[in-house]
Amino acid sequence: MASDARLRVAEGLEAIGRTLPAGYTVEWGGEYENSSEANEGLSGKIPSILAVMVMIVILLFNSIRKMLAIFLTVPLILVGVVAGLLGFDQPFGFMALLGFLSLVGMQIKNAIVLIDEINAQLAAGTEPFEAVVMSGVTRLRPVMNTALTTILGMIPLVVDPFYSAMAVTIMCGLAFATLITMVVVPVNYALLYRVRR
Repeated sequence: MASDARLRVAEGLEAIGRTLPAGYTVEWGGEYENSSEANEGLSGKIPSILAVMVMIVILLFNSIRKMLAIFLTVPLILVGVVAGLLGFDQPFGFMALLGFLSLVGMQIKNAIVLIDEINAQLAAGTEPFEAVVMSGVTRLRPVMNTALTTILGMIPLVVDPFYSAMAVTIMCGLAFATLITMVVVPVNYALLYRVRR
């Protein structure tokens, strides 16, 4: 991989750069330069994108607590992403970052579906505790099937040198995110709304 090749020669080239006469410099170009510029451009937009996502979820449910129940699960998907990247020996580069951003959107979508089902159960007159439990039961199959089809669709990209990090990020992160959606989102909801048996 290009990132591995760069790491192998980086120290030697930078040592040469320190011994050059005045007026000469050594700079990294090519894929490394493009990737660095893309990461800088993307990282500047992430806070505003997250702010818009938060506002949309608040407007959707008209509730800050429901937004918190959803967004408190987002940092947890890093566990699956890191485990996958380490397991497949992939770097967290630009493509992995794109995969992670896609994964955040999928996680929020699954959590919204679950919270919406809790609201539907409550509107039907179900007790709050039963609504939280039953929403997980009724939404388990659709969420699992959606995640499974996405994971299976990413398998061919795992062997591709360019898209491998993105595919691994989405596959491993989504597998873990699906589990935490079905467990952590209901727990967050129950804690934030003080739902008891």
